Parts: sequence; structure tokens; C-alpha cells
Amino acid sequence: MTGSEAKRVEYMGKRAVVLGNEQVRTVIEAAGGMVPEFGVRRGTAVLNAHWIPDFRDNSGTPFSENRHGPYWKVKLLYTLAGDFPCSPSFGPPCELDGIAHPAHGWAANEEWTILGVGVDEASGAAFARSSLRSPTEAMPLTWEKTDLVLPGQPAYFSLIRVHNAGASPITINLVRHNTLGAPFLAPGCRISESADRFMVAPKGLEFDPTGRLLQGGEFKSLSAAPLRGGGTADLREVPGMIGYTDMIVGAVPERLALGWSCVVNPYLKLAYVCFFPGLVGLPEAEIAAGFNELWFQYGGRPFPPWSFDEGGADRTFCLGTENGTSSFPGGLGYARANPRLLGRPTLIEIPSHGSRTLAYGTALVSLSDALVREDITAIEADRGAMVLKGSRAHQKVGVGADFEAARALTARLGR
Repeated sequence: MTGSEAKRVEYMGKRAVVLGNEQVRTVIEAAGGMVPEFGVRRGTAVLNAHWIPDFRDNSGTPFSENRHGPYWKVKLLYTLAGDFPCSPSFGPPCELDGIAHPAHGWAANEEWTILGVGVDEASGAAFARSSLRSPTEAMPLTWEKTDLVLPGQPAYFSLIRVHNAGASPITINLVRHNTLGAPFLAPGCRISESADRFMVAPKGLEFDPTGRLLQGGEFKSLSAAPLRGGGTADLREVPGMIGYTDMIVGAVPERLALGWSCVVNPYLKLAYVCFFPGLVGLPEAEIAAGFNELWFQYGGRPFPPWSFDEGGADRTFCLGTENGTSSFPGGLGYARANPRLLGRPTLIEIPSHGSRTLAYGTALVSLSDALVREDITAIEADRGAMVLKGSRAHQKVGVGADFEAARALTARLGR
């Protein structure tokens, strides 16, 4: 294709938007803000990096608790795919202050209203604007989302503004749930991220019966994560289906101007990079995501929908490279009861009659041979660009990790 594209489509029976340019294509659904596809153009097609579960509904039939609940358990698993926003709760269904929150919050479950789709004449960027209102006046929040694919950049940007119309401040979770699957994800992929201290999900969460990592264990390097049976595991390399499902959280250092996570497929010579502003130089009223959160879905769930029946074969291989502010996937009540984790806050406060914005980007970067041979040890923002660094090699790519173009266009579109 030539130029940028932005169009409304029906995708797996759902209302959706396609945004793309000469390098990448992404699909963003109205239902839950799901991004089932983000891929790089290769040959005559698109190589998708995002996970689309084989158990995902593709009919567009609305979720029914009576009909679908026994197998899928919750609505989220019925519609789950790729990347999606989680807010105001991040974790299992819970009730807090008389308000029922679904798994991973309304942002991941409710239907977003698509406000506009097009190609901006001035910049040539493809865009989609959408919004979601809280279903209860007891938590009077509105989420406004602008998704962008900028010309010449192998990335999509997503800026989410959360507004509180109430008379009191409200604390929430806000996480982007990026999830990788085949054909991008494969054994031998390499993981790195900006966090410098880590913790395994503690006891009492969903990983009690599924994991191999020491629950509540703290460590300082992905290369040496403590195991429940003693010893350590190197989490930097994706092993394939080993029969375990775990989650860890890493604290993004406060000294960074850019937080990031990265998965490299050395065979494809591609890096999947999530990036977001850090605390250093953070604009007023923006959010700095405090945590890298890794979900290792390597075959440890022998129950539906991950397997066909109870005690059966977990057929699900994916990797969550999630980033945001929460206390594990414990839910909003859990985060309020545990307001700090590894020295960082687990909650975002939205002031009365005020707003906060999370700027977020995801890129698929073609790597040089020199950088493919090394681990990515740092990713930094330059003016209108991104710099990936190894122990010796480095590479500058045309991805606006400084967010200047994305912020300016979002502000103009919102007028």
C-alpha cells in the first residue's frame, strides 16, 4: 500500500477500526478497546505480533452468562485478544464500595464509542478517537482514547485521558495489556525491560496452582528469578510450552525519562517494543506507568478455556508484556489495600473535576544484525526518534518515543 489508511470495518463480528501506513497495520475493536492485530508488512501480507486466542469468539454474538459462562468463565475471556486498556481495575472481578468491577475493568469489557476515524490532512497520520463512560454514577469517570499511526513509523500510539466529573478524587488502576502470540512469539525470543527490581506474584492470586516461581520472591535480574523448589530460572529467554503460568512485576526506575519493555525474535530480526514516558520530564497532568508486568502463559492452566476440559491440555502459548499502574492483577480493592509495591505507588489519583493522561506506544522495529546478536539493555527517546542499545551496538530508528508528535496531534484532534 501507499500512504496512510484509516477505516471502519467489521472484524470477527465486531465493530473495529483499521489504521495503517506503508510499514504496519493495526486493528482496534470498539468492544473492550481490543487490538487483536498489530503487524509489520512483509511480502504480500502482514506478520501479526499480537495474540489471538483460539478460544476467542469470532461470531460477534454477545456474551451470555448462562450460555457462555460455564466454559469462558467471564466475558473478558470470550473477547480477549492482543493489547487492550485495563481500568479502573486490573485483576479478577471484584466489588468495591458497592460497585461491581468486571475482570480488568470496564475499559476492557464495555463498548467504546467511536467518535471519529480518518487521515489527518496536515500530518498524514491515521487516527481513531473513542470514548467510554463509567456505567455507574458512583464512579463518574470518562475515558477518552486517541489511537494514531504516524507516517513512516512502524508503531501505533495510544493516548488515554481519564476525566473525573465527581466532587472527590478517585484512585484507579490503569494498565496496557500487550500480549504476544505466534507467529511472532516463539521459543528463543529474548525479553528485556526497563525495571531494575522485580517481585513474583504473591500467594492468594490466580497463580497459586499454576506457577513455578517462588510466590512473593523478590529479585534484581530477569536472569535469576527464584523457583518454588529452590534454585533460579532465567526469564530472559522464552522457553516454549513448559507447563507453567506465572506473573512478575518490575518497578520502573524513577530516574528514567522513558519506560519500556522489549521482546526480540532473533530469527525474524524484529523487536516488539512497548514504551511510555517516565517520571523525568513528565508533562503536567500526565501519568508515568510505574511497572513492567510480565505474564508467562507457557501452558500451566489445565482448565477451560485454556484447555478444552478440566484437567486437560493447556494449548495456550502467549506472553504478556504489560505496563501500567496496579498491584499485580489483584484488582482495584487489592491495590487500595496495598498502595505501594517495590517502592512505587499502585494507584493513580484522578482529581475532582480533573484529568490524567497516559501516553503509550508500541513498535515493531527491524533490528540490525549487530543488535540481534546482543540483548537490548536500554531504550531511550531522542527528538522524534528511539534509540535501542545493546552492550556494544546501538540503533536509532524513526519512532517518536519523545511523544511530541503524538501529543500535538491528539491535542489538535480533540479541539
